[in-house]
Amino acid sequence: MMPFFALAMVESRLVRMFDQLKADIGKKSFEQIDKDDLYDMIRDEGQGYNIFIFEKSQSLSDICKNDKSFDIDFEAYLNGFDGETKDLLGVDARKGEEFLDITGVIAKLKAKDILLGYTKLWAEIDLKPFNNSEITTLEEHIKRKWADISAETAGEQYTPDDVIALISEIIASKIEESDTLLKIYDCTCGGGNMLFGVEDRINQKFKRLTQTFGQDWNDALYALAKIESRFRPDSKIEYGNTLVADKFDNDEFDVVIANPPYGVSWSGYAKDIRNDKTGRFKFIPSISDGQLLFMQHLISKLDSVGMGVVVHNGSTLFSGDAGSAESNIRKWMLDIDIVEAVIQLPTDEFYNTGIYTYLWVLNKNRQPDNTNKVMLINASKKFKPLKKSKGSKRKEVDKANRLDIVAALSAYQDNDYAKVFDKAFFYFNKQAIMLTNIDEQGNSFESQLAEGKKSEKLVPIKLSNGERNITEFVITDYDAEQFKSLADYFAQDIKPFIASLDYKEQPLIVTTAQGHYSFDAEQETLVQLAIDHSPLSTINYLGCGKIVVKSTLKKATKKLPERIEITVELTPDYQKDYEIIPFHKDETANQQAIAAFMVKYISKPFRYLDNVVGVELNFNKVFYKPETLRPVSTILAEIEAVDKQLSELEAEFIL
Repeated sequence: MMPFFALAMVESRLVRMFDQLKADIGKKSFEQIDKDDLYDMIRDEGQGYNIFIFEKSQSLSDICKNDKSFDIDFEAYLNGFDGETKDLLGVDARKGEEFLDITGVIAKLKAKDILLGYTKLWAEIDLKPFNNSEITTLEEHIKRKWADISAETAGEQYTPDDVIALISEIIASKIEESDTLLKIYDCTCGGGNMLFGVEDRINQKFKRLTQTFGQDWNDALYALAKIESRFRPDSKIEYGNTLVADKFDNDEFDVVIANPPYGVSWSGYAKDIRNDKTGRFKFIPSISDGQLLFMQHLISKLDSVGMGVVVHNGSTLFSGDAGSAESNIRKWMLDIDIVEAVIQLPTDEFYNTGIYTYLWVLNKNRQPDNTNKVMLINASKKFKPLKKSKGSKRKEVDKANRLDIVAALSAYQDNDYAKVFDKAFFYFNKQAIMLTNIDEQGNSFESQLAEGKKSEKLVPIKLSNGERNITEFVITDYDAEQFKSLADYFAQDIKPFIASLDYKEQPLIVTTAQGHYSFDAEQETLVQLAIDHSPLSTINYLGCGKIVVKSTLKKATKKLPERIEITVELTPDYQKDYEIIPFHKDETANQQAIAAFMVKYISKPFRYLDNVVGVELNFNKVFYKPETLRPVSTILAEIEAVDKQLSELEAEFIL
């Protein structure tokens, strides 16, 4: 579908350009121009060239009239285009750069013997009356139908027209008339529907000159955008992976927009990302999702007063714990005060997925009163249902709701569906602590240790778990009939047995010359019992701790043979834990808040470890409203009424 649409579009644009050129020159002057000069003038327009159209005055519809010579003429017509157009259409498609691959499509149509009929249908379509914006809209609809059947993952999204309109309204609210050029950039421009759609809407509202810049690595979509760009003033579209090879590395832009892939792995070019020397990636997120790589790239492309709108799914708001790359990227963005707002769109807005999506509004030129603040706009209810669904798309943000959203953003004040926060609201402390577990009496084995010691090593005589006893703690012998070597004995028997020991779940007893050591699970304490087992034996409660049994295979030395060593030690029972605590931007207040939290919620002895500050933007936390439960009396009354109705129906049935 798309190769032939592109073909019809190119022909119509070239014919229109030719007609305009004749009108500009004037009929009399045009007839006097030398043909070679005329052809050079057409080429100088930079919109493409075709020998049939300009030199033979033949169009695609003319070629379709003669079915006997069609195959030869159609091939000659395609080869009559200039080199760039042929490359983009895929006339001479090379493996690895097929772009629109019209040659491959033609081969399939020929195999079904429908090439001429199919081409005739496209040749009958006259696109000359439509301007750039109208053709882009038509192209959007065709690409949308194409996207329904061709998108490989839900993350590769075609942006709906209503979302593009909302993005355009947001941008329009942030810019003003000026003599300076407005440079608009999309780093994942696809077929250009968002990039050119935003430009067209800006041009409808402002007289300011605009220029578009885009890059994409999908062959077919790049070709569509590139073809379209040739009919727009000085538009620049480049081919390639933005994250690996930024084709606009020396440029900055007034406006950046993008709808990058959601949840798409970047493992195929991980080495290039990690070795990137541009400085644009402050942190490297999870390899399973590259959205925040694109976000960092876009921020690096903004000029000193630039702004942007980027479409993401929810993972960019909260994925990754404090200290993770994802959290650090969000923290960096809030630290530099570039996030003006985040807007939650309705579900079922996109064609291939029903998930919530979010618009991140970036702004380097914020109003003084709005600095160091972030606005959350819950526009999940700001939609109009579609009469007929389009794939997964069942809703649209209609014009009235778009204007409401933009008005809320411009006002930057709380309302029913929008709230403004100091950016510190989204920060949180992840405080690591080391707990010291204690027994029923509040004691830890830590109190039994001499200062500076971390454990008490035992010299065991016997180790018993109720099923097996070990009395040899330096083992050099093994059953040669059962095991191939001492190492085999260690791997198959000793190591698994030692690993299976659980002092809390089993009656594990360690016997030394000083007595028996075990763990009393009811009192959560280590116990030492005198070795004679007499009724008068003293039970020594040592406090909460652990019995640590280890086994090691030691290599032979000059003095000692190869051996298995089994060791036992008693240690305090430490437990690392993390507490999530609200953040305060004042350092002293923050430390006081952490200390107050510990006093209120932590009852065991502990010591502080590292504190990491994380950032997440949680819409549910801000906007969630629990459902109001109905009174029990109301529910009981309804049940009673239903019971009465059933009884009446039953009585009628019996009669």
